[in-house]
Amino acid sequence: MELSRLETIVKEKYGREMRDLSDAEVYYALLAFTKDMLKDTPDNKGSKKLYYISAEFLIGKLLSNNLINLGIYDDVAELLAKNGKDIAKIEEVEPEPSLGNGGLGRLAACFLDSVATLGLEGDGIGLNYHLGLFRQVFEGHKQKELPNPWIGEESWLTDTGLSFQVPFRDFTLTSRLYDMDVSGYGNGKNKLHLFDVDGVDEHIVGEGISFDKDDIRRNLTLFLYPDDSDKAGNLLRIYQQYFMVSCGAQLILKECEDNGYELRRLHEHVAIQINDTHPSMVIPELIRLLVQKNIDFNEAVEIVQKTCAYTNHTILAEALETWPLEYLEQVAPQIVPVIQELDLRIKGKYADEKVHIIDRQNRVHMAHMDIHYGHSVNGVAALHTDILKHTELKPFYDIYPERFNNKTNGITFRRWLLHCNKELVRWISGYVEEDFRRDANKLEKLMRHIESDIALEKLLDVKHEKKVQLARYLEESQGIKLNPDSIFDIQVKRLHEYKRQQMNALFVIYKYLEIKAGKIPSTPITVIFGAKAAPAYKIAKDIIHLILCLQELVDNDPDVSPYLQVVMVENYNVTMAEHLIPACDISEQISLASKEASGTGNMKFMLNGAVTLGTEDGANVEIHELVGDDSIYIFGQSSAQVIEHYAKGDYRAVDYYINDEQIRSLINFIISPEMMKIGDPYHLLQIHAELIYKDWFMTLLDLKEYIAARNRAYEDYADRKAWSRKMLTNIAKAGYFSTDRTIAEYNKDIWHLQ
Repeated sequence: MELSRLETIVKEKYGREMRDLSDAEVYYALLAFTKDMLKDTPDNKGSKKLYYISAEFLIGKLLSNNLINLGIYDDVAELLAKNGKDIAKIEEVEPEPSLGNGGLGRLAACFLDSVATLGLEGDGIGLNYHLGLFRQVFEGHKQKELPNPWIGEESWLTDTGLSFQVPFRDFTLTSRLYDMDVSGYGNGKNKLHLFDVDGVDEHIVGEGISFDKDDIRRNLTLFLYPDDSDKAGNLLRIYQQYFMVSCGAQLILKECEDNGYELRRLHEHVAIQINDTHPSMVIPELIRLLVQKNIDFNEAVEIVQKTCAYTNHTILAEALETWPLEYLEQVAPQIVPVIQELDLRIKGKYADEKVHIIDRQNRVHMAHMDIHYGHSVNGVAALHTDILKHTELKPFYDIYPERFNNKTNGITFRRWLLHCNKELVRWISGYVEEDFRRDANKLEKLMRHIESDIALEKLLDVKHEKKVQLARYLEESQGIKLNPDSIFDIQVKRLHEYKRQQMNALFVIYKYLEIKAGKIPSTPITVIFGAKAAPAYKIAKDIIHLILCLQELVDNDPDVSPYLQVVMVENYNVTMAEHLIPACDISEQISLASKEASGTGNMKFMLNGAVTLGTEDGANVEIHELVGDDSIYIFGQSSAQVIEHYAKGDYRAVDYYINDEQIRSLINFIISPEMMKIGDPYHLLQIHAELIYKDWFMTLLDLKEYIAARNRAYEDYADRKAWSRKMLTNIAKAGYFSTDRTIAEYNKDIWHLQ
């Protein structure tokens, strides 16, 4: 019955048969059909509702995800095939929404999916970025940033007609609310609320992604994370954040009043989750709005405290936002007295300056405000939460031990298994009769087949097919040719020094020099990178330059290229991840221990049968516990050792450079004649000096162990049956990392949604 609606839409929209349409026309017909189906899907309803506020929602393409959740993907694919259409090619037409960057935003998207799947009432609140982060292109072995428009005349966005007035110091902006439906798997739907401004003008963008940062009326929702290396950029970020939380707070209070709820009992009907520090201003803004509604200030503080909870995603200082008080006064002076009063109350109770909200430099610590004036603080992996309690946020844990809790991150299996690896789903279905699609823990049943030669051989066949598919995709989309019979060793994530892509690059140099010396690997190796560097993050961009230079060096060396290939895919995003992750053999999770809060890429790779090579950091710790020593490759110093190095200040990269001949040769190769001939000497010299004289994230500390562990993994790969056992174990143990489990824990311990 549903598919007849699709055929009707095709005829009404184009006046032709489906088989005569272009792929783009079929996509837009499917878009209209799916939005129509979602209208008929009931909204999740309850007596208490979650509002998940986040600067990012990296939702990826939505067509396939919605069709799967609606239970009609296979039927639609069959109908398209009967009309000579390939659903995979139709999916390629869809533009990917530019609403997020890395794990923070991808997690938020997975959370919304699971909230809807569990039948809980919960909406996301964010901004409708027109141009997103940026589209990455490579020119001259360097990253170049271009605008990444994605909003067309027909999209998943629906104009609700709802607007709010947002007061700034010098002017007031009228918001416009756009919604996207968030479908649950076999359940009701929720919303992603995205606020925008009609006056935003994409035409003010000049060369690359440059624009006038002072023209707030026209730039407010242009870009995610505009460059904040100057005052104008800082102020723009504050404008964005205040606009988001003011709109969100007004929407929350409106919906409560529309439902007839008493605002004094807000916490009984509303749970607000603050996703990292970007939405922290929702606390003073909600207090301000409640006071406007004739609620006493003290009572407003108490109401907000019972309503708001905070998720910490990192211990990196750069992400624990602090803003000069004078900047807040320039943007939203109306919340400054609220923040000052909240700070005075804390200073009246605690002498320790480490827990004050406004410090001696008159900077406002957003995380401090979240912890004092929320009722829950959670980390996102067991190790991360432990570090928060006993190191990074210890003064707060000493005050509020009952507020701290762990909620290990997860992923949504609908996208990262059902959609992107149908071959693996078919293999699993042959050995697990129970509904693993809804209950990921059922994957554990695969362990009964750990000694089955037939099962293991079929699993290897699935992996090889995914590698062939990736090779085909990259050749068609980026002109890159891969060898599917090589080891696919992949590191894809945001480019940051703590994630240590630079250590991976040093291994590539090591392997290149080994092959040049005649030590040929038993199996060819393909090292794949995917990452964007923030436009103002110079060292990150230098690392990309280094990798791209290595790519050309290896490609053009006939002695090495048959055995080693280096690839950096352009414009890494969710769509690219959906192709790369199922094809991966070795998952690089090599962050400096204590620095990666959790990671979620490690979980996606694990689910798809990749074996982790990593440090005991973030959720790697829990992966290690689940799969055991034989199905993971762990190296490097522990988080406790790393934290001690920072405390003592005893790590000096130059000592490793001087005292270890091998390390010195690898680093010096960066500025060797063959590399300088390919690359920009300035940038190569910069990364060379960085590794010797700074190396804040201790690349050289773990380098030798990393080389040994990676070589061991390559040697073990040759025993295909043993390797297949490692793959099966990882898939079987991945069920724990479902966001369905994570969200159930959030609800049980923090939200208490009815």
